Amino acid sequence: MKKYEVMYILRANLDQEAIKTEVANVNNIFTNNQSKVLECKEWGLRELAYEIEHSRKGYYVWMLVEATPKALTEFDRIAGYNENIIRHIVVVDGE
Repeated sequence: MKKYEVMYILRANLDQEAIKTEVANVNNIFTNNQSKVLECKEWGLRELAYEIEHSRKGYYVWMLVEATPKALTEFDRIAGYNENIIRHIVVVDGE
């Protein structure tokens, strides 16, 4: 399996409990699809480079995962329709 860096931005108006739930749900996407979450760092609430859906701030989460293609596809699918995730990206780790 290859290593990937995953970053997603959650809506700024979520409370701490909702943020914990969303982070756990994303982690479960990978662990339920024969992949490993090597690191998960919550960068917290930050200013966005540009306005997204009338919001100037977002809650950033960065992950390092060892993932199967199925897990990546599932993450992309779920992040695409989850209204709490306003942006997401997956990049092959350069190690």
